[in-house]
Amino acid sequence: MLTYKNTLKLIKELDWKLIITVLAIFCFGIVVLSSATHANETGNYSQLYKQGLAFILGIGMIIGILCFDYNFLGKYYKGLYLVSLLLLVVVLVPGLGQNRGGATSWLKLGPLDFQTSELVKLTFILSYAKIVESKRGKLNSLKEIIPLVIYAFPFIGLLFAQPDLGTAIVFCCIIAGMLFTAGLDIKLIKRAIIIALVSLPIMYMMMASHQKVRIEAFLHPDDPSYEGNYQVIQSMIAIGSGGFGGKGLYNGSQSQNDFLPVQDSDFIFAVIGEELGVWGMTLAIALYIIFLLRMLVIAREAKDFYGTLIVVGVMSMFAYQIIQNIGMTVALIPVTGVTLPFISYGGSSLLTSLANLGLVLNVCMRKKKINF
Repeated sequence: MLTYKNTLKLIKELDWKLIITVLAIFCFGIVVLSSATHANETGNYSQLYKQGLAFILGIGMIIGILCFDYNFLGKYYKGLYLVSLLLLVVVLVPGLGQNRGGATSWLKLGPLDFQTSELVKLTFILSYAKIVESKRGKLNSLKEIIPLVIYAFPFIGLLFAQPDLGTAIVFCCIIAGMLFTAGLDIKLIKRAIIIALVSLPIMYMMMASHQKVRIEAFLHPDDPSYEGNYQVIQSMIAIGSGGFGGKGLYNGSQSQNDFLPVQDSDFIFAVIGEELGVWGMTLAIALYIIFLLRMLVIAREAKDFYGTLIVVGVMSMFAYQIIQNIGMTVALIPVTGVTLPFISYGGSSLLTSLANLGLVLNVCMRKKKINF
C-alpha cells in the first residue's frame, strides 16, 4: 500500500518539463481555437467550454492511471487485447456505429460522440508492448516476427473495415516504433519497405472510394475538382498569406470568412499559419519537438523494457499525428482525418491524448524502485 511519504517520492519523479510543455500546447491551442470557432465574434464559447471540460476529465484520467503501476496493468494484457477488439467490432454492428467522414468508427452515447479507436490506442499499447517485450533481441527472423504480426493484424483489419485508413496508419506507426526498439533486424526492415512499395497497387485497390479520391487529389494538388483539394488549397492560401508575422489573431481572412473547412480540428494549423505567421507555426512545432524529446528521455530512463516500449509506442503515435496533420495542411501528405494533439477541437482525441500522456508519466514516476 502506498504511504504518504512514498506518494511524494513518486510525484517528485514526474517529468514536470513534459507536463508544462503539454499545458503550454493546450493553452496555445485554446487561444487559436477561440479564433477558429469565431467565439470572439459570436460570444458562443460552447466549444471552448467542452474542450476545457475534456481537458479536466483528461487530468482526472491521468491521476487514475498514475494510481496503478504500469506493470500491474500489463498483467492483464490478454484482457486488454480482447476488450480492444470488442471496441473496434461494436461500431460495425448495424444501428450502433455512426458514420463520420466516410468511416463508421463512432458510437453515440447520449449527448456524447465517442470514437472507440481512440481508447483502443491506449489499450493496444499496453497489450502489444507486453508481447513485444518477450521478443527483445530475437527479431531477426520471420519465425519470431510472424506471431507479432498475427497479434496486430485483427486491429488493422478492423480499422480497414470501418474504413479508417488514418487511424490504421497510426497503429502501424505504433507497431513499427515498438518493433524497431526491440531490435528488429535492419535487413528485415528493408525487405518490409520493398514489400510495402510493391503492394501499393493492391492496397490502393482495397481502399474505399473516398480514400482513393484523397490519393488522386494528392497527386493532382492544383485541381480543385478533386474532393479534398479545396481545403488543401484554402489551407495553402491561408498559410501563405500569413507571412512571417501573420495577419493577427482573429484577423485571418480565410479562417474568419469560413473559406477554410474544418478549421477547428483537422486544419487548425492553417489558422495558426494565417493569423500568427511563421513565428506562430515555429512556436507550435518547437513545443511539439520538446514534447517528443522529453518522452524520448523517459523511454531511455525507464526501469524496465516494458516501460520503454510503452513510452515508445505513445511517442510514435504522437509523432505520426503531428507530422501527418501539419504535412497535410501544406500538401506534403495526403489528407486523412488525423487531429493535431492537444490543439484540435475534439473531446475523444483530447481525452485519449491525455490518457496516453498518463501512461508516459506512469513509466516516468516509477523509473526508480520505491521500497514499501
